[in-house]
Amino acid sequence: MTTATARHRPSVGSRRFGYGVAATINILLIYLVNVRPGWAAVPFLSADTAQIIPLVNASLVVGLVVDAVQFVRDPRWLVALGGLATTAIGIAVLVRMWRVFPFDFGDASFDWTLLFRFGIAACLVGALIGFIVQAVTLLRALAGPHPG
Repeated sequence: MTTATARHRPSVGSRRFGYGVAATINILLIYLVNVRPGWAAVPFLSADTAQIIPLVNASLVVGLVVDAVQFVRDPRWLVALGGLATTAIGIAVLVRMWRVFPFDFGDASFDWTLLFRFGIAACLVGALIGFIVQAVTLLRALAGPHPG
């Protein structure tokens, strides 16, 4: 016997509220990174961070655009496509961060470098899994109608 569970999406109003909050956070992060206080105010970021900022900004802008589009219209296939776009650029940011490694922890007694490398690797694995999930979700959404 097969059991099927109907997936319930939150109401349109709830989803729009979430997209609005996410867009607001992206705008705030763009301001904090680029204007005030700026990324250079973070004491453990090295000058090499400048090599990553354009990709970080692109990631934030893509997230903002995706949230704005989904605020207006959010069928399942479009949400999955937006998830693919934001996850793909997130993966690019993580790979660039791994290569550049713009962190300087000075003479700290704790091995922060190892911890941050582990964190970046864990985030990368999670993002790759998320990308696969979004791709499957997109294919399922395009294959047939789903409620909500």
